[in-house]
Amino acid sequence: MSLLPYVQALARGPGRSRHLTREEAADALGQIMAGTAVPEAAGAVLMLLRYRGENADEIAGFVDALRAEAGDWPQPALDWPSYAAGRTRGLPWFLLAARLVARAGYPVMLHGWNSHQAEAASVTAALDGLKIPSATDPDTAAAALEAGRIVYLPLGEVCPAALRVLRLREVLGLRSPINTALRLFNPGKGAASVQGVFHPPYLKLQEDSGLALGQPALTVIKGGGGEFERTPTKAMALFGLRDGQPMDMTAPALMPDVTGRLAEGPALVEPGDLAALWSGEAEDAFASAIVTGTAALALFTLGAAPDVEAAQSLAESLWAARNA
Repeated sequence: MSLLPYVQALARGPGRSRHLTREEAADALGQIMAGTAVPEAAGAVLMLLRYRGENADEIAGFVDALRAEAGDWPQPALDWPSYAAGRTRGLPWFLLAARLVARAGYPVMLHGWNSHQAEAASVTAALDGLKIPSATDPDTAAAALEAGRIVYLPLGEVCPAALRVLRLREVLGLRSPINTALRLFNPGKGAASVQGVFHPPYLKLQEDSGLALGQPALTVIKGGGGEFERTPTKAMALFGLRDGQPMDMTAPALMPDVTGRLAEGPALVEPGDLAALWSGEAEDAFASAIVTGTAALALFTLGAAPDVEAAQSLAESLWAARNA
């Protein structure tokens, strides 16, 4: 097969070009990941999709190709992707929120790859200190979910071909639809998923793509630096799905606005402060609000509470008892 028909479909010009079907998008990414497409054609398809603005069927097709390439992984209760860049990020507080959800009894599967990160923002560097194991194969992932109800999957181990396509950004200079598709990848096909975006127009696209994929429960937010991480000083628009149907609502602010940027709120800024906040050796009201607010949205996605307010109360109770 060749990518030529897809380049022609996307690039015929005003009035003649069209979006790819879900099946065409899956085939296109499959060829690109397999390395059977010439580089010029691969770059053309990715950038034309970017220029036109990808739609839900194209993203769903990309996800189909990713899942076919990655194979079978154990199913968690909650899927938690992490693919944000770290230019504007502070510490990855959302890891504590994921751990809190796991402590509540819900197996959490984190997966990702992050570029341009400052040392403090590194997700993978924080895992050991937070006792979040990393897995490189399905059996190890299943054992981690059974033992501690949380695991992190590096994209380079889960789907190396996808990482190669993702890193084409270093050549092309722009993100491509795979950045969006990876947030919906959900390699273990968890019934609930949480996703963060940086650019607001992608909130609705990820909701629509989740609907096309038949995702039962999904929450999408404009999160800190593009991660699923709640800013506690601002009301937050929630997009996503409940029982497979669109859900758009707003979560209220948790505390007064004391800073313009999420990364500038916490007084704790050193990598070791993540573990210190969890253990109680350090205290930071702003950081704690990030953690409980993010965990609350995840618990609400899982159906652990009937509404955001009840989920926030549950998260705060879990946080208070985390070291009991």
